[in-house]
Amino acid sequence: MENTLFAGRQRIAARAFYLAQRTRMQGIDRTERLALSPLTQRAGASGSAVIFRYGVVVLFGLDDAEEAAFLRTLGPMLQAPHAERESDEVQVIVEAGGEDRIEPTGIVVSEFTVERLQLVADVLAKSLVLGHHEVAINENFDRIEPMASTLREKGRGGRQSRELLRHIGDTLAIQGRMVGLVEVHDKPELLWESPQLGRFYSRLAEEYELDERHRALERKLDVIARTAETLLGLLQSKRSLRVEWYIVILIVVEIVIMIGEKAF
Repeated sequence: MENTLFAGRQRIAARAFYLAQRTRMQGIDRTERLALSPLTQRAGASGSAVIFRYGVVVLFGLDDAEEAAFLRTLGPMLQAPHAERESDEVQVIVEAGGEDRIEPTGIVVSEFTVERLQLVADVLAKSLVLGHHEVAINENFDRIEPMASTLREKGRGGRQSRELLRHIGDTLAIQGRMVGLVEVHDKPELLWESPQLGRFYSRLAEEYELDERHRALERKLDVIARTAETLLGLLQSKRSLRVEWYIVILIVVEIVIMIGEKAF
């Protein structure tokens, strides 16, 4: 059963904030809960908030002071908070009797229901996380490019191989968060109970290009993984060759000593 919110209002702002790598959901006060999966509750004087376990919260219909107050209450629940909060905003407009759709002015809904706001929040949150990781991966690509040039020209990783491998390790961890925590490819669970909203969600996901952006990230992650494998192979080969030379040198020294003892 759909619950209607924001009676008498024609337009509200939806603001998404990427606060941390993870939100500890167990510690959140749920006395004002409106729905679960994702957790949706009342916020401010007449607004609402949708909270995701991967560190994103989406606020609907709150003014600046109410937003700041609500974000402060989430502070103790954040694990590995980000130094800078990334955010995104969109206008949600109600058009009674109309079709749920996306317009240049914002997202149009037939009514302000909890289920519709949850779908808007889900797409905004996933888009925000994708944008964050797109920047991180592009930065690592900038580091990989000179390493690739070194490999092509000199056939070795260079002095910064270990540092680059640490960056690559951080980047590969993104894949685990995107698949296991954010679940970009998965549709919200509420669509099982409200299948009539499936078309609306598909339109939102297409507008924000969730699938295309996720596939692009996966391709870049694959390139980074293959680069890491190549660098590790080079480093191991270099170390093995060094050990072999040490063994050869030790054998030669032992032979020289034996010859010297016999000559003496």
